[in-house]
Amino acid sequence: MILRSISARLALGFLVVALVAVGVITLYVLPSLQERLQEQKLESLKTAARTYSRPLREAIGSNLDEKAIDSEVRAAADRANARVTLLGVTRGTEGLTTYVISDSAEEVDISDLSLAVALEAAKAGRAVTGTEASDEGRLGQAARPLRYNRRVARVVVFSSPLSDVNETVDLIRQRILVAGGLAVVVALLVGLLVSRPLSLRIRRLERGARRVTAGDFSARFPVGSRDELGQLARTLDEMQRQLAQLDQARKRFIATASHELRTPIFSLSGFVELLLDEDLDEDTRRTFLVQVRDQVARLRTLTTELLDLSRLEAGSLELRPEPTDVGMIARAVASEFLPALTSHGSHLELRLPPTTVEAVCDPERVAQVLRILIDNALVHTPPGTDVVVGASRDDGRVALAVRDSGPGIRHADVARIFEPFYTSGDAQGSGLGLAIAHELAERMDGRLTVESQPGRTTFSFELPARPPSG
Repeated sequence: MILRSISARLALGFLVVALVAVGVITLYVLPSLQERLQEQKLESLKTAARTYSRPLREAIGSNLDEKAIDSEVRAAADRANARVTLLGVTRGTEGLTTYVISDSAEEVDISDLSLAVALEAAKAGRAVTGTEASDEGRLGQAARPLRYNRRVARVVVFSSPLSDVNETVDLIRQRILVAGGLAVVVALLVGLLVSRPLSLRIRRLERGARRVTAGDFSARFPVGSRDELGQLARTLDEMQRQLAQLDQARKRFIATASHELRTPIFSLSGFVELLLDEDLDEDTRRTFLVQVRDQVARLRTLTTELLDLSRLEAGSLELRPEPTDVGMIARAVASEFLPALTSHGSHLELRLPPTTVEAVCDPERVAQVLRILIDNALVHTPPGTDVVVGASRDDGRVALAVRDSGPGIRHADVARIFEPFYTSGDAQGSGLGLAIAHELAERMDGRLTVESQPGRTTFSFELPARPPSG
């Protein structure tokens, strides 16, 4: 459970990094350092053998007695600060072998050393280095062959304990372990200090998200910085504002829809109760039935519009865009309104260009928008008000316009005319038609705008024109 915390994970991460660093230094760097120091030690012995072995080479074939030779060996040892052993070389039936002539530590008898490097140097005819265990610990050795009459006659070996190398490496190891221990502690503390503020910020974001999940849209997400958590907080804060707006819109939508549906339902209930009265005369009964028919039609229109609007807001309304002659759609929709125009005492004029006006759109939805605009012109204008429907193409855009010569829309209502359920004070209707038309226009990459003044109101529906062929 502890490792589920980001604070614990970050602290553990710092701790692991420190431990890995100490382990790499201990297991890889120190052995490499020890090997390099040992190589340097052997190389220095090799240099000493080359530098201080001349007197011993010159003594070959001379009349120097054993004491004089021992003296030269000890002198070479003193100058090189190393143990020097002089060996002779014999060639017999058993092959090439070596034997001790003199040693700076012992006269002749050397029981703790095998001096294998001397035999190797005699066989190779060149200087050889190596290591060997002894009573004093491990020794570094450099053997140099001494020639007489072009043959290897003797071999001199310079030896020195490797304990100083080991002591140096051990000292470095101890220092690294101490420093590594401190680094681990510091890493753990730094991890906790760094991760704690991050953990607190994340918990604040989590608490705010839980409040939003519970429906409390007053929760805020403090930004605090410009890092990744700050960006996340800004995103969550923007999400919270949008959710709050959507929640308000949903509540307003439900309240308004309930009110709009309740009115015709209550009206229908009242008329049904009245129709059950057996004492009603035929004319009154017929009047009530006409009212019931009108309320049913209103209810049917309202439910259809609510369904369309909900599908649009949910993004589930499927569009089928294709190159379409909007002029033909305007003619077809205008012909549908002949009965309504007659009962309204109005005349609809079509102003279409002589050439085909094509746009990339869903013809069924364009017709729906046009029906809404024409119906809106008839509903919100006095009887006898004429309507003009036009189509044009300009700068890669196709526009359908519906204009009436009614009293116009109040300036305060223009900004909200496309909101769901919004109607002016004396207007009739559900207030959903223009909202649906506006949403359909945007879904088809178009735009629906309105310009209104007393005596003239124009709704313009713009669409992208058909892409040029070839």
